[in-house]
Amino acid sequence: MPKTSSKPIDAEEIAQMADQGQDISAHFTNEFTVKRLVQRVNVDFTSPMLKELDCEAETLNVSRQAIIKTMLREALDRRYLAKQARQARQAR
Repeated sequence: MPKTSSKPIDAEEIAQMADQGQDISAHFTNEFTVKRLVQRVNVDFTSPMLKELDCEAETLNVSRQAIIKTMLREALDRRYLAKQARQARQAR
């Protein structure tokens, strides 16, 4: 991998170089990681729902938290796609 550039360069310049198909890897160290803000919340579940979640988590060999986040993400994605489809139909 090429060394990082010693001369500071504007992000817009890097974007233009990339648009022109130039190799811009020298401008990145791969040391940066995106950290998303995590906010803790409390959610109340009924006992039967917790049992279902725990059963799914055990089946997939993941934590309860992981199954909740995964299933919630899937539900939000489905709703988003359905909304996009509705908007596309209305635009016709």
